[in-house]
Amino acid sequence: MTAPVFLGIRGLLFDKDGTLFDFQASWGVWAREVLDELAGPDRALADRLATVLRFDQEAGRFHRDSAVIAGTGDEIAEMLAPHLPHRPGGVAALADWLAACAARAPMVEATPLRPLLSRFQSAGLRLGLATNDYESVARAHLTSALDHFDFVVGADSGHGAKPGPGMLLAFVAHTGLLPRQVLMVGDSRHDLEAGRAAGMPTLAVLTGVAEAADLAPYADAVCQDISHIPYLLGFDPRQ
Repeated sequence: MTAPVFLGIRGLLFDKDGTLFDFQASWGVWAREVLDELAGPDRALADRLATVLRFDQEAGRFHRDSAVIAGTGDEIAEMLAPHLPHRPGGVAALADWLAACAARAPMVEATPLRPLLSRFQSAGLRLGLATNDYESVARAHLTSALDHFDFVVGADSGHGAKPGPGMLLAFVAHTGLLPRQVLMVGDSRHDLEAGRAAGMPTLAVLTGVAEAADLAPYADAVCQDISHIPYLLGFDPRQ
């Protein structure tokens, strides 16, 4: 894909999981550790929790309809809590524990991030991150590239969660850009629907769990991963 698709873009707003980071490679390890810690030797409980998460323990992969893909940490805790009635602290404590586990998850970059983000910055683009994860977890995952971002926001930052447009509109308010000047980049319907609701052009990437056919109706373009963005924006290939 070499012909420019998006013109007049001055900002890029990324989802995190499945977009900047390969979803299955990153979160499959996390899911196995969570199941082991929550269920211990009770394999029947581990199986029930895996079913709730829609996680294939043998393959180490999430099913395409898993709520983990686009859900918030609080939503995941609410799903798991009924199966853990004896765990102290209820949903709130479980959510805090899941956030701590998530912050330690081994993130696998979808493509080398620092060179690509540096290229975007050199072109004068404003960069943001809008994730349904917790903001603190997002910042932990972005440690090696956090300095490239003008704006990082999570579902707990006070702007709502995707598919609502609140986080996206907060980015344009922060940067002074117009929604039509910001490309929303994500791997799920939640990301793309949020972009449409905010009045932004949308780009789907396939480093999450959804396939091209799932995302194409909600995106202005679909590509394999974020390394294709310079070409879609018409960057000089010699740069």
